[in-house]
Amino acid sequence: MSATDAYLPAGLPAPASEALDETYWSAATDHRLMIQCCQGCGRHQWGPEWICNKCRSFDLEWVEVEPRGVIYSWERIWHPVHPALVEACPYVVVLVELPHADGVRMVGNLLGDPTEEVQIGSEVEGVFEDHPECEPPYTLVQWRRLP
Repeated sequence: MSATDAYLPAGLPAPASEALDETYWSAATDHRLMIQCCQGCGRHQWGPEWICNKCRSFDLEWVEVEPRGVIYSWERIWHPVHPALVEACPYVVVLVELPHADGVRMVGNLLGDPTEEVQIGSEVEGVFEDHPECEPPYTLVQWRRLP
């Protein structure tokens, strides 16, 4: 998905990136979904942390995971959180659970008609939305329902 057919309008600020999540944003630019996995206990986790949430090990590694999951929760947004989103409302934000990665949950927008019914448990796949026109350029992970 390119900026010309982007789901989100132009004018939004680029996501803040820090050393801890640099790998995530870099991989997204390459259209890959990366999350952390503890080398001590093997547990996946999201968002990025310096320490494992399960065993407290500092031995975390970034691993690529399949950008597929199920809708765990959702909300239809009617009130814009940024002036650039005034014309984009309503839109749907989903909490997606990745069953193949220890049930890690990630937030993102659900592509498609924002007035359609949303079903908990619906299968979704990640869609990478590039924003090369921004400074710095970035890529967002959005979600699309699977047929």
